[in-house]
Amino acid sequence: MASQAHVETLALREQFDTEAQQKDASTLGMWIFLITEIMFFGGMFLAYTVYRGAFPMVFAVASSSLALILGAVNTVVLLCSSFTMVLAVRAAQLGQQRAIILFLILTLLLGGVFLGVKAYEWKDKFEEHHIPGPTFHLEGVATDQQGHAQLFFSLYFAMTGLHALHMVIGVGILTFLIFQTRKGRYTADYMTPVDVAGLYWHFVDIIWIFLFPLLYLIDRHMK
Repeated sequence: MASQAHVETLALREQFDTEAQQKDASTLGMWIFLITEIMFFGGMFLAYTVYRGAFPMVFAVASSSLALILGAVNTVVLLCSSFTMVLAVRAAQLGQQRAIILFLILTLLLGGVFLGVKAYEWKDKFEEHHIPGPTFHLEGVATDQQGHAQLFFSLYFAMTGLHALHMVIGVGILTFLIFQTRKGRYTADYMTPVDVAGLYWHFVDIIWIFLFPLLYLIDRHMK
């Protein structure tokens, strides 16, 4: 009991009166951060929508060149990672430290699978000369429309690249949480970092849920 009380004392920052107040402030801070991220990604989604409306046929051909199966696999992987993250948060609420570590490791592994699949997909795009630049070429698109195809892939790499960056940050957060849990830092009375990290991870997953149909599915019927 004394050890647990010591952990709780260390966890409570001096600017807060209670654990509940600290948790509310941390959660609010994360929601504010996520709102700014929504606006950031929302701007990119808007740009994609505008240009897709301007060049629908070229975007349809470019979209159909993406590896649909790999995109679908990554979607399933992220949905599973959201589930394991929920289980990690639940384990933290119950003070089950071994379960927290187990589910965080599973989430971490699934995140690694996602990044590995995405890296493989990017490698294929490089080999197919679908990287915007002087060597770019997309089959099925007229020469005078190649610039519009490059625009699609510019948006594709920008959006999936930024999403992958957020995944890498999430992997770092999960790794930190695993080491902190092993030190006994989180209990049923103090599990705010795990809870807040869960919000971040779910946000990253939701962004992909929008990216997948926008980039891989929405234009295929127009080809």
